[in-house]
Amino acid sequence: MLLIVLWFLFSAGIYLAERGIEGASISTYGSALYWGVAAFSTAGIADTPMSPAARLIGGLWIVLGSVLFFGTIVATVTGYFMRPMQRPHRKIIDTIEYNLEQLNELTLDELDLLKETVDTLIVHVEHLKEKQSGKQ
Repeated sequence: MLLIVLWFLFSAGIYLAERGIEGASISTYGSALYWGVAAFSTAGIADTPMSPAARLIGGLWIVLGSVLFFGTIVATVTGYFMRPMQRPHRKIIDTIEYNLEQLNELTLDELDLLKETVDTLIVHVEHLKEKQSGKQ
């Protein structure tokens, strides 16, 4: 949503900066909208703005729009593939395994906390087993 709002705003800025400049290829708001998509999509088919203000606005749009657009795609794909690794039970097991590897370096307070955590986990697992046994 943010990308679309910024696209409309930057396109309006380009249009207003180019409006009235002789020989400017961006003379309508529609052509500014087209320029906005063509410029940040790296298609290389966008016309170059004529005025310095329009070039500044266009440069900001290209950087910001590209980061938002491609960043969103990368974040979505990464999140999809990372989801199985972020399951709570996997995090719990990884934390316990890490603490067991570091056992000799843990303080007494950390060891007590680890013991409480493991005890709680055992109680929880036994409760889940009882529930599953009752269903069968």
